[in-house]
Amino acid sequence: MEFKDYLTVAVAVIAIFSAFAGGIRWMVKHYLNELKPNGGSSMKDSMAHNTGYAVDLTHDPESGVDCSDIFEKLKEDKRVNYLIFNKKIWSKDKARLGNRPYTGSNSHTKHLHISINDGHGDDTSPWFWWMNTPKTVNQIVAALSSIPAKKAYKTEVCTCCKLHGAKS
Repeated sequence: MEFKDYLTVAVAVIAIFSAFAGGIRWMVKHYLNELKPNGGSSMKDSMAHNTGYAVDLTHDPESGVDCSDIFEKLKEDKRVNYLIFNKKIWSKDKARLGNRPYTGSNSHTKHLHISINDGHGDDTSPWFWWMNTPKTVNQIVAALSSIPAKKAYKTEVCTCCKLHGAKS
């Protein structure tokens, strides 16, 4: 083999190692980086979804499911570990930082991702407690309305079958 052949082999080996190193870098960036806590990663989230500790809620404001509002309200819920919606992430452990930019592969613009703390899997209290609360006006009207009096029955009720007024 001549020097030129050795040089060609060396360039080929360097190219193969460079491609291999580039592949390793890509894998670290796209897979291992996603395993960071509260990263909202596809791998971590799929595991959480499979165990019941994560759920996705479809954003449908026309039907009353506005994930923008729900994203903000669920921050008060002790069961929530982190929330992802509309390119933002909020987590309980970094709450002081507020909403942070979310740059995961899915921007979560069509659904809200809710991750649940491990210790709260058995908690069955309502998730959307504020949605079924009557408006203040309705509460005041109900409080001011008089309660109808019970009807007084003048005829005796039969003790044997309660279908007719005569006692047997």
